[in-house]
This record gives sequence, C-alpha cells and structure tokens, in this order.
Amino acid sequence: MQIRQIRNATIVLNYGGITFLIDPFLARQGTYPPFPNTPNQEQWNPTVELPIPVDDIVQADAVIVTHLHPDHFDAAAIEALPKDMRMIAQSEKDAKVIEEAGFHNVEWLDSISEIGEIRLHRTSGKHGLGEIGNLMGEVSGVAFSHADEPTLYIAGDTIWCDDVHAAIDAHRPEVIVVNAGAAQFLEGDPITMTKEDVYRTHMEAPQATIIVSHMESVNHCLLTREELKSYIADKGLSSNILVPADGESLSFRSSR
Repeated sequence: MQIRQIRNATIVLNYGGITFLIDPFLARQGTYPPFPNTPNQEQWNPTVELPIPVDDIVQADAVIVTHLHPDHFDAAAIEALPKDMRMIAQSEKDAKVIEEAGFHNVEWLDSISEIGEIRLHRTSGKHGLGEIGNLMGEVSGVAFSHADEPTLYIAGDTIWCDDVHAAIDAHRPEVIVVNAGAAQFLEGDPITMTKEDVYRTHMEAPQATIIVSHMESVNHCLLTREELKSYIADKGLSSNILVPADGESLSFRSSR
C-alpha cells in the first residue's frame, strides 16, 4: 500500500493493485474566496499550490468523494476528471449531484462492497458539533481491506466522536488517515480534528500508524504541521503519528 499526500484531504492511494484518488481539490492556489464566517479572511483558497501537475493526479482507476464540500470536490476537479471515470460517492444523494456534473459512471459506497479483491466499508463521522455540525451535513469515511494489504481506515472530515471509535473497533485498522487542521468558524468548536483528537485516535488504536492529512491548505484550518509535530514529539509518538508534507509518499506492508 502506498499513500501520497497531495493537498488538503486529497490523497492518491495505491491499494490492492488499484489506484484511488480521494477527495480531489485541484484548483490553483488562490482560486476561491475564503470560507465565510471564518478566520484569515485575507487568505484565498487553496492557500498553497499543488505539489504535482493535475494531469498526474487524475491518473486513477477510481475516485472516492467522501462528501461534496468544495475543498473535497471542486470545479477544477470536475473539469479535469474524465467523465467516464469510476466515481464513488458517499451516498445515492451525492451520486446524483456528481452525475449532474456530467459524470456517467457513478456509484455510492452503500451500493458496492468490493472492487476486485478489495472490500470497502462506509463509515460515519461528525463534521463538528451542535448547530454547526448540523449545517456541515453528512460526511463519511471508508475502511479498506484486502488479503495482502494492511487494513486502512480513512476517517474523512470528522472530529473525534463515537463514530470514529466504532469504526476503529469494527475494522481494527493498521493504518488510519485522519483529517486535522482544526478547521473552525468564528463561532463554535472545530469541525475537523484538533491535535487532541489526533492523540485520542492514537490512544484508541495504539497498534495503528496514523497519517494526518487536511493541513495548511484552506483559510480556516488553524492547526499547523509544526504545532502538531511538536505536540506529537512531546508525547514520544513521532514514529506512530506521521504528518506528511504535500507531495510526500508513505508505504506500508501488512503485518499479517
């Protein structure tokens, strides 16, 4: 298994002989205005450029869109991806929106359970709490399993919550990708994982390697890689919790 951090929550996953593109956010730096009612209103999104060309990123066998927020599936991705690409949405409702964008090979996670010898399982999450969490809408993650690969859990845009605990308990992942950055509006609590949430995830799955994504690419993400790495180092977990740079690849073998 190889995971390449691209930017924000966008990753390229090579797993079981299939290449997945997860949550494509492909616009050039500064294309979109800052999210409303958030800090750093002087910063346009994405706040950094892609580390590799778009044409290289879209060379995938399938695309998984965990939810339809524009920093996970944007206009640039709609333009760049072939319209016959195998697209996998979190739900039938999201699949219809992707079809309306011109794609004609669209499925959703509850409608499929296998791709080749890879088993896929949809997981749940909470994109914040209270009123803001409700406004953020439904989000999902994905657990991947294969006889010759480490079990992988991509949590998606979620804070630490009972849904994450349940996914860890159900799937016993060897590798977990979490979306951090502590994204926040001017009011309310963070809507993606804080450094404390990342640590809690480790405590619930100490056997797993945790990869932290969704960092330093949109205006309302307040947790930096430097701060997170310092926090992780203070706890002696730098080999357990990895914070890849944009463009960096990580490889894993199954312990089975």
